[in-house]
Amino acid sequence: MRVPLLLLPGLLCDERMWRGPAAALATVAEPWIPDLTADDSIAAMAARVLAAAPPRFALAGLSMGGYVAFEILRQQPGRVQRLALFDTSAAPDSAERARQRRMGIAASGQGRFAGVTRQLLPRLIHARHVGGPVGREVQAMAARVGAQAYRRQQAAILGRPDSRPLLPSIDIPALVVVGADDVMTPPSESEVIAAGIRGATLHRIPDCGHLPPMEAPERTAALLRDWLLA
Repeated sequence: MRVPLLLLPGLLCDERMWRGPAAALATVAEPWIPDLTADDSIAAMAARVLAAAPPRFALAGLSMGGYVAFEILRQQPGRVQRLALFDTSAAPDSAERARQRRMGIAASGQGRFAGVTRQLLPRLIHARHVGGPVGREVQAMAARVGAQAYRRQQAAILGRPDSRPLLPSIDIPALVVVGADDVMTPPSESEVIAAGIRGATLHRIPDCGHLPPMEAPERTAALLRDWLLA
């Protein structure tokens, strides 16, 4: 029997982010990639996902999707069978990071939304992908999500709670994955999460930045397959 699998995208990401691993896992899972662009709070995103989700499911989230995954565990923990967290953080933003987000919201509101620029790409993906198809797909994905959704998502991220106190209460099989070269959410953030969840396994994907499902789809799918079948 295939396992219902919710795959939660990150900021300025849509279903394309998880498309490769989702296709590879179709024999063992029933993947569903929710739209996280309609709400301006993490709580509302989680509630919308839960309203449409099956009664029980495996849950994976990347970056902002990880924040939503934590909130789903706060709202209805009994529905989550297992948890996978990619390139995310349990901690709230630093003061500087929050300032940068507010600046981005303000600029976008004044018509200066640039999506993912060529200058920003090296912070999101490994240098080997910047000039190739992955870089182009990341930029196209951000353009599809657009300015209004970007402002809602950034507001939601700014208002998210501290999830570090939640970690010790998570008692389901947990996988933590991070690109070894992620500069947006460094591996140290994943190390905190893995240390806080009893029995969690931590994997670093070499030559990979913030978006393993797009940068290393085969490795991402293999890790998720092992986690689903364990």
